Amino acid sequence: MIPVYSLADNSRTGSRMIEVSRAAEGLPAMIEPAFLIPHRKDYYLFVLVRRGSSRHWVDSIPYTLKADTFYFTVPQQVHLKEEMRPMEGIALRFTEEFLQLEENRGLRESPLLQNPAGGHELQLSAADLQFVEDVLCTMLAEFRGSESWKNQMLTAQLRVLVIYLSRLYAVQFGVGANGDGRLFREFQTLVERHYREDHEVAAYAVRLHISAGHLNDRVKEQSGKTAIHHIHARILVEAKRQLLYTEQTVKEMADELGFVDPAYFNRWFKRLSGETPVQYRSTIREMYR
Repeated sequence: MIPVYSLADNSRTGSRMIEVSRAAEGLPAMIEPAFLIPHRKDYYLFVLVRRGSSRHWVDSIPYTLKADTFYFTVPQQVHLKEEMRPMEGIALRFTEEFLQLEENRGLRESPLLQNPAGGHELQLSAADLQFVEDVLCTMLAEFRGSESWKNQMLTAQLRVLVIYLSRLYAVQFGVGANGDGRLFREFQTLVERHYREDHEVAAYAVRLHISAGHLNDRVKEQSGKTAIHHIHARILVEAKRQLLYTEQTVKEMADELGFVDPAYFNRWFKRLSGETPVQYRSTIREMYR
């Protein structure tokens, strides 16, 4: 079982919904010892890195921190820190509970927070860096202060930041940022909730009260990929996470992911990834070493 850490576990202030902090020079900021094992976070994490070079993994992809780069993760992703090194930057953490507040709900539909590409790193131009740092510094000052309407100010600033970064995300990952992608975002949300039990497009079409053909056409129009591709991609990501970070057997994994027949799961995984689950586990763990 991959442990899940909450914002309260890593909070310096007792806040349970949003936190902004600065990484001080020479300190291993934002990396607690428990984060050196595979884990998930139940909160969203934004980090603007100004200096740092530590190496970590998100899902099965290794990253080495780069200066003047923006990093982000969403709750379902699996993290693993290889080492703790000094860094400088600003971190923003907020929870799903924060997004459920009336004034914040629209943020949940942004490409950045939906993260359909499973991304983690955004490249910043000089102008982007200045804008993002200015907003985060303003949020940091607001978070540390005691002015009235504090939550409303943080929400307004977060909305600006998410919209700006979603534009960058759309360009870098080739994901539409237009407001007419609501059906696709609703479909993504349903896939995230039900991918373990619903593997067919028709099941999602029923939930959305449209035909399977219409759902597939709209998803392909808005994302460039078929609906079944998105369903399979989500299942495959979770399977790869389990293969890298747990000792589950292929049968246990097949059961957890909704496959009645482990042999079929084995064939399905090989068709999508080019390797059997056992081969993939061996390959990815060898790369990690």
